[in-house]
Amino acid sequence: MKHKALALALMLAVTVPAYGQTSEKKPAPAAKPADASAELMKIEHEILAALLKKDTATFGKHFNDDAVLTTPDGAVQTKAQLLGDVKSGALVLEASTISDMKVKVHGNAAVVTYISTDKGKYNGQDISGRFRWTDVFVRQGGAWQLVAGQGTPIQAPAK
Repeated sequence: MKHKALALALMLAVTVPAYGQTSEKKPAPAAKPADASAELMKIEHEILAALLKKDTATFGKHFNDDAVLTTPDGAVQTKAQLLGDVKSGALVLEASTISDMKVKVHGNAAVVTYISTDKGKYNGQDISGRFRWTDVFVRQGGAWQLVAGQGTPIQAPAK
C-alpha cells in the first residue's frame, strides 16, 4: 500500500452519490462547461499546492466528507484517513507536476483526468513515480467537491 495516500491525495474510481430533491428546492443551474473546466483545473492545482505545503484546511475543503479514494495500489481511503496521513506526516509529497489535464463536464458532475509526476514518501517508503488520475466532482450549492478519485501507476515502456 505504498501508493495509498498519494493516490488519494491526487484523486480518483467513481461512484457519484445521488442526491434527492424535493419539489420545494430547485437544483442549482448546471455550470457552463468552459467556466467549469477552468474552475476545476484551478481546484486541482490548488489541491496539489496545499498538499505540497501540508495545508490540510485548504486541501480538505475540496473533498466531500464521503469521498471515496482508491490509491494506485488498490487500497480505499476516506477523506478523514487521507487528511490524517497528511497531518501526521505519514504522507509527504516533496514535488509534483501535473500534465495532460482534461475535464469533462456533465451538468453538475465532472470528471477530471491528468498525469502527475511525483516525488514523495508514505510511511517512510518511496512513492515517487508517474500516475494517471481520475477525479469525479459534484457541484453542490455552487461549489465543486471531489467525491471519488483513483490513481493508477504508469509503467515505463519495456525496452
